[in-house]
Order: sequence, then structure tokens, then C-alpha cells
Amino acid sequence: MADRRKFYIGGEWVDPAAPGDLEVIDPSTEEPVAVISLGGQADTDAAVAAAKAAFPAWSQSAPADRLALVEKILAVYERRAPDMAAAITHEMGAPQDMSLEDQVGAGSSHIRNFITAFRDFRFVRPLGDHAPSSMTAWEPVGVVGLITPWNWPMNQVTLKVIPAILAGDTCILKPSEIAPLSSMLFAEILDEAGVPAGVFNLVNGDGQGVGTQLSTHPDVEMISFTGSTRAGIAISKAAADSLKKVCLELGGKGANLIFADADDKAVLRGARHCFYNSGQSCNAPTRMLVERSVYERAVETAAQVARDTRVATAHQPGPHIGPVVSKAQWQKIQDMIQTGIDEGARLVAGGPGLPEGVNRGYFVRPTVFADVTNDMAIARQEIFGPVLSIIPFDSEEEAVRIANDTPYGLTSYVQSQDGARRNRLARQLRSGMVEMNGQPRGAGSAFGGVKQSGRAREGGVMGLEEFMDSKAISGWDRDA
Repeated sequence: MADRRKFYIGGEWVDPAAPGDLEVIDPSTEEPVAVISLGGQADTDAAVAAAKAAFPAWSQSAPADRLALVEKILAVYERRAPDMAAAITHEMGAPQDMSLEDQVGAGSSHIRNFITAFRDFRFVRPLGDHAPSSMTAWEPVGVVGLITPWNWPMNQVTLKVIPAILAGDTCILKPSEIAPLSSMLFAEILDEAGVPAGVFNLVNGDGQGVGTQLSTHPDVEMISFTGSTRAGIAISKAAADSLKKVCLELGGKGANLIFADADDKAVLRGARHCFYNSGQSCNAPTRMLVERSVYERAVETAAQVARDTRVATAHQPGPHIGPVVSKAQWQKIQDMIQTGIDEGARLVAGGPGLPEGVNRGYFVRPTVFADVTNDMAIARQEIFGPVLSIIPFDSEEEAVRIANDTPYGLTSYVQSQDGARRNRLARQLRSGMVEMNGQPRGAGSAFGGVKQSGRAREGGVMGLEEFMDSKAISGWDRDA
């Protein structure tokens, strides 16, 4: 079992101020693979102090130097991709191939996209031709606290750490204590790339400990958090007394609107997306809304996808899905599946219990419910597991009403060959993102939602601006 008790503070790996051991559990085997320390107030204070001391010089560094540093980070990150994939497989159960190609690959993509966006980023911009001496300047926020989840470790770490560094901020990362190993490897990568001492720091801990300490610390100017809506609300309240900038990327309950004229792969595509990463994605299309004339065919197709989705250990190659991250998460999903049965939804695939032939590990049977109504718990609560709820609709207006009838607003999906309908629905659906006919959002698109999904915008130019403050300036001499 690996000993990973140290924290990365001020450019060095240091011992925690007080012991607070926690085992990291491999969800495929239920066996510990490493031991970390949970930090306390003294550790948080030390990391914040290191970041505060580094901020004056780093915030004034040349943008070209920051860009060159991030290019070095990308090179080291890509060289260590196999190590990163192995860490993610062990800590949160992403299968080998998916871990390397998608989990690690998401981090590479985000770093590249930030490099592209930063090359053309203008820190001082004219307001407009009507006000030739008025400018808008974009400046670093200061010391920022970054709190990341376990489901997409490098996706979220790179969406926060890289724009913070490019913006001229200094930061403290608190990764999920459930899946911290990939973030500790990321700290090694940044150290090897030559990030100056104090610009990046890492302290492990839980939400009630280090998470709250960062959210309330008077020297932390901003918190960027990705996780549950419940935790996001708690962070907002904790940060209110110090009037921090708070950026939240929270849960989702995505609606996937499938019309009768959708392409033949629409249901297949939607069900696979729901089960992808064992259902542990905030933007998963977990509510499938289907036009009634094609409803029963869609139900059978989705059920077949569930039956065909192989569940197996993360420690082997292949296109299967792995376990969910923890025993607590597994039990929550089991309870929600039973709730769906008790509520009267029609179970057409999967169900409670472990998959056939499995007697250990946190594995969940891909599950499909039909005849779901939007007032059922399985349609309203984020399950964060491979569970799909299918709801019929009779008209476009009804589909929009059902889709918007949710406290969340992260990603909506539309499947139709009617371009005018797609454009119309894209504007009517209340979500931060709309993806249509399986076409992914373009590189550099901002990721984020509305309502209880939070209102952060991560990635691309907007993701850079998220880690800066704007300043309005008059009387600027454009000839100077």
C-alpha cells in the first residue's frame, strides 16, 4: 500500500501538521491501495500563506512566461499519461482503456484548449469605438481555492489549475479525499515542469475540514468548486462572510428529447451516454423523453443497450464499464433503484444488487425504467449511477415543459432531423448547454449550467475570465 501522506506546499512535499490517516480504496477490489493524510487548519494556513507570498511576483509575471510554463506542463503530463491512467483506475474505478483515452485525455484536451485561448487573450481591451479612451482590463483574482470531485479527476483539475496559473493567480488544490492519487501525481508533474514555489499547492482533506477552511479563509479571494449541489450551497454560505468570488459547477439531471424523426442511433447513443463512466457524470442524459409514436421501440432499444453493457473490473482492457466509486455511492444507487420500483416505474433492464457472477467490488447493474413520470424521485434526483428513466411525451410543448421541470439546468439534449425545431428548442431549454444529434460542443466551449447546476463557466476564453476580475479604466492613452 502506497504511503501518500505528504502535502505539496511552497514547492516542497511536507508532512502534515498532525496525523489524520485515510485509506484510499480500490472500488474494483474493495482493498486499500494507498494511505493519505487529511489536513487540518495548520496545513491549510501554511498552503494559503505560501500562495499569498507567491502572488505578487506571479501576478506580475509576463503572460508569455506563463504560457511557456503551461506548455511544459502539457509535455510532462502527456509523458506521464500511463501513470496517470493507472492512478485513476485504482482510485475511482475507470476501466484501463477509458482511463487512458478519456479520463487522462480530457485533461490533455483542456490544457491544449487553454493554450490556444490564451495565445489570443487580450488583457486590456477597448470598450468600443464610442469611448476610445475607455478600456477593460482583466487581472488575476489573487489566492484561489480549488475543490475538485472524484468522478472526472483530471478533467476538473485541469479546468481549474491551468486557467488559474495562466491568469496569474496562485492556488491551493483540495482534491476529493476519495480519489486523491491522480491529483498528487499532477502535483509531481507541475513540480517537474518548474512551477514556482507557492504558485500551486495541494492539501488533502474532506469537505468539512480543508474544504470549509479554504471557503472561510480571509486570505483566499476565490473558491472554484465542482461537486454536489448540497455541498455547493454549503460552500456559498461559508464563503459569504468574507465576500469571496464563488464559482460553482454542480449536479445535473439532463433531459434527452428524442422525436419521432430522430436518427436510428439516437436512443442507442443516449443510453450509452447515460451508462458511460458508470453513470458518474453530472452531464449524463439520465432522463430520456421520447415521442409517444416511437416510445415502445425506444424502451426496448434502451433495455437492450443496458443488457449489452458489460460490467467488469477496471483492471483489464475493453469497452466495459467499471464499478462506482465507493460503498456509500453504491448503496445510494441501490436505494434509488428500489425507490423507482416502489414508485411504480416499469423496470425493463437491470435492477438492484450486484451483476451476475460478481461478489465483490462496487458494481451496479445498468438499469432502465420506463413509464416514469417527472414527479418520481428517480426523475428528479441526481442518482450518479447507470440508471436511465424514460418518459413519454405527445407534443413539443409538453417535452419542453417536462425537460425544464427540474431544479437542475446543466445539459439538455435534442434528437431531431428538423433543423428549425432544433434551433427553437435550443433556445427554450433552460440549461447552460444544449447538445443536438450527438454533435459534441466545439473545442473551447464553456462548460456550465444554470439553476441548481451552478453558474460556473469552465473552459476556453470564458474559463480564463472566470479566474480574473475585470477593471474599467477611463483616460487610457492608446498612443503610449
